[in-house]
Amino acid sequence: MRSVINRKTLALPYVIFMILFVIFPLIVILYYGFTNGSGHLSFANFAAFFGSRRTVGTLLYSVVIAVITTLVCLLIAYPTAYILAKGAFCRKHGFLMVFVMPMWINFTLRITALKEILSLVEGNLAMHPFFNTIFCMVYDFLPFMIMPLFNSLTKLDKSYIEASADLGATFPQTLRKVILPLSVPGIVSGVTMVFLPAMTNYVVLDMVYNSTYIMGSLIGSYFSSYDWNNGAVISAILLMLIGLFTLMTGRLAAEKGGGRR
Repeated sequence: MRSVINRKTLALPYVIFMILFVIFPLIVILYYGFTNGSGHLSFANFAAFFGSRRTVGTLLYSVVIAVITTLVCLLIAYPTAYILAKGAFCRKHGFLMVFVMPMWINFTLRITALKEILSLVEGNLAMHPFFNTIFCMVYDFLPFMIMPLFNSLTKLDKSYIEASADLGATFPQTLRKVILPLSVPGIVSGVTMVFLPAMTNYVVLDMVYNSTYIMGSLIGSYFSSYDWNNGAVISAILLMLIGLFTLMTGRLAAEKGGGRR
């Protein structure tokens, strides 16, 4: 007797989940983003967003925060991941867990503890809001950069590095021409996992007394005041930017991955 359970049947719960919690919310966001208060089709929300210095400035500030956070995480995570992956350690994954373990603690507790430490050092957190924001963002998102880099560098064949040394290349030359190109997929994954949430994570700004808005806090302020149209249009713009960024990084990773084969 042929089984009635097939792959399509097993995929049904996932399809239902995607429809209810991904597709339907996106439809709601697009509906409110492209309509006015009366429910009629309108592009006035987009015109208002790009015509306001406040909203455009918030977008630029969010990008600056995300870019700096991502670059600092990458500069710290890459050598850390390389040492963990290629170092002479008996239990590499054990050392990796040291960097990942803070993620097991509640996000609010971690940032609160870090805020207390910064308060002891600085005295007044309001004096250095931008630095404190970047510092807390890096602390929070660093494991998301280390993990994909570690996985990518662990798979890197040592014979490539040895062949480069045999051909007379110095380690900086090997790093630039061999190791970095082969680890691009890990870099792309790490950048994606850090850049996108850093662009919208307004909780850190609130907790370290940074009064400047970023995209996430701006969206929250509109929805809190029941201005669904302006809140939805900013969400839609952010989704478009995230989709574009993901498409670009995905193509880059595919090209580098294809080049290895």
